[in-house]
Amino acid sequence: MRGQASPGTPSTSDGEPVGLLDKASAILEILAQREWVSAAELAETLGEPRSTIHRLLRNLASLGWVESGTRGQWGIGLHLFRLGSGAVRRMDVRRAALPHMQHLHDESGETVFLCIRRGLDAVCVERLDGRRVQSLALQLGGSMPLHLGAGPMAILAFSPEDVYREWLLDFAENGSKDGPTAAEINEEVKVTRQRGYAVSDQNVTPGIAAVGAPVFNFRNELEGALSVSGLRDVILDPANRLAELTVEAAERASRDLGWARPAAWWGKPLPSDNHR
Repeated sequence: MRGQASPGTPSTSDGEPVGLLDKASAILEILAQREWVSAAELAETLGEPRSTIHRLLRNLASLGWVESGTRGQWGIGLHLFRLGSGAVRRMDVRRAALPHMQHLHDESGETVFLCIRRGLDAVCVERLDGRRVQSLALQLGGSMPLHLGAGPMAILAFSPEDVYREWLLDFAENGSKDGPTAAEINEEVKVTRQRGYAVSDQNVTPGIAAVGAPVFNFRNELEGALSVSGLRDVILDPANRLAELTVEAAERASRDLGWARPAAWWGKPLPSDNHR
């Protein structure tokens, strides 16, 4: 039957022949290096029949991964470009945040997280384990709802209003009956915006607290949030200055992304960057 691999053909777990994926990948590699390429050039470069290349190009175009141009040429599609741009942005915020996460980790000895928003969840894209307590609630690559935990709450509080409205609608439909109410979370969002950082006091794990602060880019757009988590008595003890240290780390990461502090902004001026 057409469209199915023969019994001896290697395939992925979805049943797609590996050879087709290899050919599609090779096409994308070539298009990424050259702005526009004809199907004939692709067929010659890859040593494949033109009919095979045309079929693959049509399939890739239906996904938005390639697009046709003038004179029968093909280039990278807008959807694939957006996917790539999102990946680059995530790498950029991680690269900017990591040295400041390391400094916060060295200063506190606690677990430090970098989270970004994906839909209505916060995803952990970097994590430095604490020396005393290693939080199990949010692993690298894991996710949490935006209203749980300090990093996710910082993301929710400083996200654009349309994101917050979307979250409110979703929470009204799917929110836990045993957890906080929308009114309580709304009040916490207001407090977080006013003081410039979020506090999680055992709302994820008993005995564990966290502090989270937003990270912005040069357009003053939210990129994610840094947070530090550990034993409640340690995190919330004012003498340890963990809220201040977390805000400083997030602001330094933001400045490395080109962010300039607005004239009216929460928090105090940063001390000199003598650790960098």
